[in-house]
Amino acid sequence: MTMGQRGHVRVKARERVAATPRGSRVPVATRRERAAARTDTRKALVWCGTELLTERGFQITGIEEVLQRVGVPKGSFYHFFGSKHEFGQAVIGNYEEYYARKMDRIFGNASRAPLARLSDFVEDATRGMVKYDFRKGCLIGNLGQEMASLDDSFRRQLEAVLTSWEDRVEACLDEAIRRGDLAGDIDARALSRFFWIGWEGAILRAKLTRSVRPLKQFKKLYFEKIAVPIRSPRS
Repeated sequence: MTMGQRGHVRVKARERVAATPRGSRVPVATRRERAAARTDTRKALVWCGTELLTERGFQITGIEEVLQRVGVPKGSFYHFFGSKHEFGQAVIGNYEEYYARKMDRIFGNASRAPLARLSDFVEDATRGMVKYDFRKGCLIGNLGQEMASLDDSFRRQLEAVLTSWEDRVEACLDEAIRRGDLAGDIDARALSRFFWIGWEGAILRAKLTRSVRPLKQFKKLYFEKIAVPIRSPRS
């Protein structure tokens, strides 16, 4: 399952009640099938929630809509999650894992110079905004604005995700410094933090204006005024 499936997941695997006499043991294969079906259904709910929360936010998204889209009976939600709060935490964790794979692919591209990789990340995200007609942005940024003042556990989880993203960009900038693409006295951590502060703001503005202009403006200023190469980096 991917983000591109847009949450329209129909779960074919259902938990089956084993038709066995009272007191008899459920066959191991049946138990495993039921456990697998339960896992698949939970994943489908989380992916659908990731889609909806990225587009709409946490409080406005109803559990019933998630269940309906996935094709799960109304009363089944609490078989998988103790509360909507727990569901939201699972969605955040899922988005973090999804984005980590994306970053690994882009920032781990050794054929590209470090600053080129960071530029590639911006371009990839920009294409994603256009693809979904600016209806989706960054789930972490969206929920940060919506939930940070309402729930400390969400705030801590969201801040931890942003910090992990800062670590990745900092590593990229550190590599650029070691190569001589950036000045040796540059604070890579500060530049990384500034990148995410500005980028999250640019995503929000792009959603409001339904335009790539804020994203392109941020990229131009960041690479021409902030993370300025002291020489043309080798690609």
